[in-house]
Amino acid sequence: MEKLTKLKPDGDKPPYHTQMGWQSISTAPFDRDLQLAVIHVGSVYALVFPCRRVLRGWVKTGTNEPVVVRPTHWREWDDAVSPIFSRPAS
Repeated sequence: MEKLTKLKPDGDKPPYHTQMGWQSISTAPFDRDLQLAVIHVGSVYALVFPCRRVLRGWVKTGTNEPVVVRPTHWREWDDAVSPIFSRPAS
C-alpha cells in the first residue's frame, strides 16, 4: 500500500487541498516531480514521495516503480513537504 498523509479540513474556508495549490489531475504535466493526492472515503490524502506522470500512468521518481493509486489532485513536489525524502542542502 502506498504511503499517504491526511490533509486536514479547515472550517468555513475553501477545501484545504485547493488552498495548498492542488490542481485537478487532468492538468498534471508529464516528466516532472509532482506530489499526488487521492480522495478516499471523503477524506483527502497526499502521497509522501515524489511521482512522475508517464504514458502508462504514474511512477515513483527515481525508481520508476508503478504507483498503484487513482490520484485526484497534484501539485509541484517540494522537498520541504516531506523531510524523509528531501535532498541534502548544497
